[in-house]
Amino acid sequence: MAKRIIIAGGGTGGHIFPAIAIANALKEKDKDIDILFVGAKGKMEMEKVPQAGYRIEGLDIAGFNRSSLIKNIGLPFKIIKSFFQVRNIINGFKPDAVIGVGGYSSFPALRFAQTKGIPTFIHEANSFGGKANIQLSKRASRVFTGSDGMEQFFPGEKILVTGNPVRKSILANSVSKEEGLQFFGLSSDKKTILVTGGSLGAKSINEAIAAGIDAFEKNDMQLIWQTGKPFAEQAKKMAEGKKGIWTNDFITKMEYAFAAADVVISRAGAMSVAELCVVKQAVVFVPYPFAAEDHQTVNARRLTEKGAALMVKDSEAKDKLVTTAIDLALDENERLQLKNNISRLAITDADEVVADEVLKVIRKQ
Repeated sequence: MAKRIIIAGGGTGGHIFPAIAIANALKEKDKDIDILFVGAKGKMEMEKVPQAGYRIEGLDIAGFNRSSLIKNIGLPFKIIKSFFQVRNIINGFKPDAVIGVGGYSSFPALRFAQTKGIPTFIHEANSFGGKANIQLSKRASRVFTGSDGMEQFFPGEKILVTGNPVRKSILANSVSKEEGLQFFGLSSDKKTILVTGGSLGAKSINEAIAAGIDAFEKNDMQLIWQTGKPFAEQAKKMAEGKKGIWTNDFITKMEYAFAAADVVISRAGAMSVAELCVVKQAVVFVPYPFAAEDHQTVNARRLTEKGAALMVKDSEAKDKLVTTAIDLALDENERLQLKNNISRLAITDADEVVADEVLKVIRKQ
């Protein structure tokens, strides 16, 4: 009889793309496997998961809003409602296992599965264990981690260091620099800086680029600028009449952007870090300072300590980011050194290791 697996989580590309990579690896190893995603209504996963060819059920759930306490009034009701929704989904689908990849929908799905005695698996992408995952790990079958040294958060005997699953389009990237530049309509005789604040954009990075926009042209450099939706219109207006600037709210073919770039400016979410290791890029990280337990700074510091990346604090981005990126683009030796060091940290089979371990456990049932 075909095995059934629920993959729960989302909210950002950093949770969704690894989840899809794991689903694809499970399908490759067992084509009859039935996979259902559980996400949060109104979040990215409700669009991205069906595009990848999988079914998804949405929960009415949201996280704690730190910037506006008034918006948290309905939160307890949403959490209670999400548990009822999860109960209906799990009782109806009858999964053999539930995998949590982080994000709002991950906790209720795994918690309910654990009360039913269904094997649960956690993937903790960051270098710092999230509170929900720490709680869930006590009853999980396995905890897959993106990095080593996670025994301070999770039971040591349950940890399997797998690295972070990277999208196949990035792993199998055979796009040449020339093809990448052509894709964005840019010149092959200028240095190119790629700016990405992640799938949802990054306010401080966008504001820093906007403040220093003229410096790129002055230094004969080009820009590929992924802004996220909130800053998209403003960036398009700023780019009007300027040569060598491509801007949009989202880059659908990230492999072309990585191929075109000489330097990348990026947040330090676990998936961004994993992808940049695989594509061997010279990176300036700007960690998001309000991520839970400041885990993005922890992620970035792991690389800077190994001479594999540069880091600019979010609070200093407006003053330092553009000059740091331009200086790096002009310094051939430093770029080469960073690329060599970051390439040593690349992991390319995380999705398969996770899939193998999940299948091993559920086949014993």
